Amino acid sequence: MAILLSELYGKQIITNNGQIVGMVEDIIVDFEKGNVANLLLTKMENLTRAQNTAGILSKNSVKYERVKSVAESIIVSTGK
Repeated sequence: MAILLSELYGKQIITNNGQIVGMVEDIIVDFEKGNVANLLLTKMENLTRAQNTAGILSKNSVKYERVKSVAESIIVSTGK
């Protein structure tokens, strides 16, 4: 089943053991592969203005490959 990107924004992200990770504020799309790469817990504009963009990105994003379920919330596997 396909999911519209607009449906992901604002959803709460929770690990499969119940830990709240945050809310989807922005999305990184890999246009070459044609898929969602990361769900961001902060707006992209906040990342581009930061000093340590790579470090902040890793702390404030969830790789989409970790997503197990999308409904009222997004369930992800634990770990990085």
